[in-house]
Amino acid sequence: MAATITPESVWAHIPPRARDSHKGSFGAVLVLAGSACYRGAASLAVEGALRTGAGIVTLASVEPVLAAVSARLPECCLCPCLAGAEGGISPRSLPNITRQKATTLLLGPGLGYTAQSAARAAETRELTEKLLSGFCGNAVLDADGLNAAASLLNAGRALPHPAGELILTPHPGEMSRLTGRSTSALAADREGAACRFAREWNAVVVLKGAGTVVAAPDGRCCVNTTGNPGLSRGGSGDALAGMTAALLACGLPAYEAAACAVYLHGAAADRAAALRGEYGMLPQDLFAQLGRLFAEHHR
Repeated sequence: MAATITPESVWAHIPPRARDSHKGSFGAVLVLAGSACYRGAASLAVEGALRTGAGIVTLASVEPVLAAVSARLPECCLCPCLAGAEGGISPRSLPNITRQKATTLLLGPGLGYTAQSAARAAETRELTEKLLSGFCGNAVLDADGLNAAASLLNAGRALPHPAGELILTPHPGEMSRLTGRSTSALAADREGAACRFAREWNAVVVLKGAGTVVAAPDGRCCVNTTGNPGLSRGGSGDALAGMTAALLACGLPAYEAAACAVYLHGAAADRAAALRGEYGMLPQDLFAQLGRLFAEHHR
């Protein structure tokens, strides 16, 4: 039986900051995200990481994405990448990307995949396999990174895994592609599916949806009760991925980081819906409400 994520458990894992802390106390997140068609995904992921406490956030992406994000978020460091197919990140950028110092890798938002071209899919697949398997810290795999992983699994390859912990954040469609199960079969037993594949992949699985399920490889499982249908739009998952990566970088274990991020994401969305309605709220509206949540609990 899955536990319910409670506010008490969340804030127990996110204490007020020590007075003598510095940026190095809260880790460094490297975000590999964005392409010519999906610049906003990178922006939301980066802001999610910054607003959830990461000490340093670096965005590795192509120039149009870097320009858009740095104009909005000057706190973000930049790792320029060469452009490949469909204006996405070229694998030729791997030497520059791997030189970046980071404790946590977030890979996937807006990288582009088969919706663009087979060439884009192949490049995203190469980036995912080489960066994940070669990363020495913890990682979050989201969006097109998950689609690339699904392609590797379907080809009989192993799921790439960093040296540290791994969190996967699929929505039902992505989970279907990863597992080969239909979305209806997954919906019939969301907890069971998340737990089974968390064990199989040795990763924390965040199966998104109404009542998001978080499952750990050791069998722990919890369900989130915050959030609303206003999150059902592009960009919500990018923000969540950035928030999750930030809590990992701040030192939370993967299962706790995922559960806390999911709860805070939904709680901020509930406040945004109260102000703008479920039709009118946008993913970017979550960040102001997230700040208020932190302020209320860290007075």
